[in-house]
Amino acid sequence: MDPLVIEKMIEQGRDGYEARLAAGQAWLKRGEADRALVHLERACETAPDRSMAWQELGRARLESGSEDGARQAWTRGIEVAAGNGDKQAEKVMSVWLRRLK
Repeated sequence: MDPLVIEKMIEQGRDGYEARLAAGQAWLKRGEADRALVHLERACETAPDRSMAWQELGRARLESGSEDGARQAWTRGIEVAAGNGDKQAEKVMSVWLRRLK
């Protein structure tokens, strides 16, 4: 989906975790990690107990050149995923985290 369309929806009051996650993912897909960061950080603030936003935030931080930021996001994401029983997200972020070391 076009991230500008999603941003327009957000501006019109349809803001929330899903909208922010979708906007962040759309910007990441276009190679615009810095623009994705704004939305993904907001998604993590809005729903800190949802692992997908942490996973995507780590990717955006890494693409923006912040390995430490990615490490922090994925570490938190692994904790959240483990708490939710989301084994797949936990496994994915663990692999990405190991690759940073």
